[in-house]
Amino acid sequence: MTASSWHDRAAAVTPDGRALIGGQRVWALGGQQFDNRSPIDGRSLGMVARCDGQDVDAAVASARAAFEARAWAGKAPAQRKRILIKFAELIEQNRAELALLETLDMGKPIKYSQTVDVGGAANCIRWYGEAIDKIYDEIAPTADSSLALITREPVGVVGAIVPWNYPMLMAAWKIAPALAAGNSVILKPSEKSPLTALRLGDLALQAGIPAGVFNVVPGYGNEAGSALALHVDVDCIAFTGSTRVGKQIMQMAGQSNLKRAWMELGGKSANIVCADCPDLDAAVAAAIGSIYFNQGQSCNAPSRLFVEESIKERFIEKAMAMMPSFAPGDPLDENTVMGAIVDAAQLNTVIGYIEAGKAGGARLLSGGARVRDDTGGFFVEPTLFDQVDSGMTIAREEIFGPVLSVLSFTDLSEAIKQANGTVYGLHAAVWTSDLTKAVQTSRALRAGTVHVNQYDNDDITVPFGGYKQSGNGRDKSLHAFDKYTELKTTWIQIG
Repeated sequence: MTASSWHDRAAAVTPDGRALIGGQRVWALGGQQFDNRSPIDGRSLGMVARCDGQDVDAAVASARAAFEARAWAGKAPAQRKRILIKFAELIEQNRAELALLETLDMGKPIKYSQTVDVGGAANCIRWYGEAIDKIYDEIAPTADSSLALITREPVGVVGAIVPWNYPMLMAAWKIAPALAAGNSVILKPSEKSPLTALRLGDLALQAGIPAGVFNVVPGYGNEAGSALALHVDVDCIAFTGSTRVGKQIMQMAGQSNLKRAWMELGGKSANIVCADCPDLDAAVAAAIGSIYFNQGQSCNAPSRLFVEESIKERFIEKAMAMMPSFAPGDPLDENTVMGAIVDAAQLNTVIGYIEAGKAGGARLLSGGARVRDDTGGFFVEPTLFDQVDSGMTIAREEIFGPVLSVLSFTDLSEAIKQANGTVYGLHAAVWTSDLTKAVQTSRALRAGTVHVNQYDNDDITVPFGGYKQSGNGRDKSLHAFDKYTELKTTWIQIG
């Protein structure tokens, strides 16, 4: 589709900003709304329900009633499977609409909204639907006089709070395994990007998920989000977002009802390129492509690049040659690979870190400026710093923007020490032709995922999550069921 065609469709968009509670689209009970604006050009996309505690109460009551009635959990696994697969099919059938909403809402290029976001969300929901009737329970090896059954049961009501950087995909990572396990779910999308979450609610109902089983409450984190985390009738809270907010949610979970709390939080991922890297061009392409993808707004972005001193000059030369191809462009043009920052506040945060990098003594090699401001949108150039050390602010704190810091090393053990010298532990990578070095380095790196001779390869079958203050628990894979199920032992005396 041409850029003009996407712009024509965008001009005609009239999203429904009402919440979804108990199978009905409704405005917030208190009557409050907020204006949802696009980071592409500042246009208003419409008013959205600003839900608060009373709306969360209504959603929880609806979810609890549906769970207790076993409207969803009581369906045969094969039935739930068919409905979730239908849900995935409806997402694919509405690909253009959902992709457009995603791009307008948070500024990412339309080419990626269609493939990564819509395609990934549909694949996730389908995969968990397929898994429903393929998971078996256990029988413990007890004495002949007894029979001990170990079964998985849904936890009950799940609250899912998701971020603005991948609104639809992060929602799918939470709701798919939670629904597949038989839970009722209340989804709280970011106020910066609520539109696709609300549309997913419509499609879930259309697929056959019973009313009350899946609810969507848009609103601010300190209102709707806090109410969900503090609610005594929510059994589990799953969150993706900043480490700062994740800590608050865990405290709320503890002070309310000790609900299960699963956090997928920030990162400051290290990408280590050794002199014996098997393919320097591939390493450069992965380093540049991964940090600037989604405008750098990815928790697993490899924002710290450790390059062995003997190859650093060649590496930077190749990296500089790639920089122009990531110039920000019109997100509704399918040739654009880098779009807008989500809003003015995040843009100012990114610019602030760039200024801190320059003031701290790092050498700015490329980018660093706001561009396309005549559009009314929030765009910043891809930025590359050299001569960075691990004590600098830009090497310690998560920027969540298109800023790459290059650090050099001569001793791999020192590079590993610096890579681990952060509160985060989400992703890491090492590039080397030496198998022993690759294995030893991957074992030494304290991260939930370590890539070897690539970065950012991904599949729904592998878990996603981190060590340390990057959170707990895992999204994706069969391991996600551990978050949304209880293990029950049923002991039967038969002797």
